[in-house]
Amino acid sequence: MRIAMVSEHASPLAVLGGADAGGQNVHVAALALALAELGHEVEVYTRRDDPGPAEVVPLGPGVEVIHVPAGPALPIPKDELHGYMPAFGDWLAARWTDRRPDVVHAHFWMSGLACAQARRTAGFPFAQTFHALGVVKRRHQGAADTSPSIRQPAEQRLAYDADAVIATATEEVHELLALGARAESLHVVPCGVDLFEGTTPADEWWRGSGGRVLSLGRLVERKGVDTVIAAMAALPEAELVIAGGPAANFEDDPEVRRLRAQVERLGLTDRVRLVGAVTRDQVPGLLRSADVVACTPWYEPFGIVPLEAMACGRPVVGSAVGGLLDTVVDGVTGIHVPPRDAERLAAALGELLADPQLRRRLGLAAAARVAEKYTWATVAAQTEAVYRRITTTQPIVVGRAH
Repeated sequence: MRIAMVSEHASPLAVLGGADAGGQNVHVAALALALAELGHEVEVYTRRDDPGPAEVVPLGPGVEVIHVPAGPALPIPKDELHGYMPAFGDWLAARWTDRRPDVVHAHFWMSGLACAQARRTAGFPFAQTFHALGVVKRRHQGAADTSPSIRQPAEQRLAYDADAVIATATEEVHELLALGARAESLHVVPCGVDLFEGTTPADEWWRGSGGRVLSLGRLVERKGVDTVIAAMAALPEAELVIAGGPAANFEDDPEVRRLRAQVERLGLTDRVRLVGAVTRDQVPGLLRSADVVACTPWYEPFGIVPLEAMACGRPVVGSAVGGLLDTVVDGVTGIHVPPRDAERLAAALGELLADPQLRRRLGLAAAARVAEKYTWATVAAQTEAVYRRITTTQPIVVGRAH
C-alpha cells in the first residue's frame, strides 16, 4: 500500500524533549519504519517549521518525510496551529489529486482537520489516531488548558467521520464512544517500543548505593514529577534522577525552576538530580542504571516511557491512569498507585527498593510482556490490519468529513 501519515506538529525528524516533541514523534517515526518493513511505501507529512530542510527528507528505507508549507516556516506552539490546517489540507489535496494514497492516517486532531479538508476534493480511506483528547485534557487541567475552543467539537466530528479511529489504550475507547464515535469504527492498537537488546547500564549514571529511582520524560506539570520528588522525602537512603526537559535553555525553563525549588524546599539537593535532556541512544543505558522507574502523570493517553522501562527489565511504579492501566500489570510487571499521591508512591517505591528479588521478578515479567505485545513489528501488523479493513470495506468518499 501507499500509506500517507499526517503529523502536523510532531515531525519524526524532531529532537525530543521540547514542549511539543515527545511520544507522538517517536510513535510516528517508528510506526512508519515498521510499516515499510512490511513492504509498504510510507510518506509522513508534517508542517514546515524551518526554511532549511528539503521538501522531501528520507527517514529510512521506504519512508520519506515531506514538509508542508502551511503558515510561516518557523516553530509555532501547537495550540496556535489550527488556523493553518485549511492551507495544509489544500496542499495535501493538490498533491494527492493525481496520485492518491491507498490510505491516510492522521495523528492528532489538527492533522485530522487537514485530512478532512483534503478529503473534500481527494477521496481516500481515512484513519484517525488522536494521541490525546481535548475533553480529557480540559478535565484535568481546567483553566490551565491552552487548547483552542474548536478542539473538542472538531474531535467529535472526526471521531464520527473517520473510517477507523485507532485508540492507543482501552480507557480511550470509552472517551471516544462518549464523543460519538461509531463502535464499529473503533480499534485499539497500542504504541510500540524498541527492545533495546544488548545494552548495558551506563556507568556515568551510577552514584551512591541506596537505590535509584528514575523519572524520564518531558518536564511538564501533568507528568507528575513533583509527586516523585515529594515521595523521596520519605525514602532517605534513595536517590532520584530526573531526566528530560528542553535541550536548550534548560535552567530557564519554568517547570525546571519549579521542580528545583521544590527539591531545595524539601532539603533533597544531595539526593535528587535534574540532569536535563538525554539523547535516544542514552535512554536504554539510563533506564538500566535505575532500580525502579517512576511514571506518575495525572493522566496519560498512552505513555511510552513505561514500555521503555519494561523493555529494559525494570519494574514501573505508575499512576493507574490511561495507557498505564493496559501496559503495567499491577503486581506482575510493576505497581499501580493513584496519581498525585506521594504517600502511596513512597510506599510502593520503598517496597521495591527494599526487595531485589521482587524487582527482578517484576522486571523479567515486564520484559516478557513487551516482547510479546509491544514490539513495533506487532504494532505495525495490527495497524496494517486496520488499513486493510477500511481499504477493502469502505467506499472512497469525497466530502464526508466536514
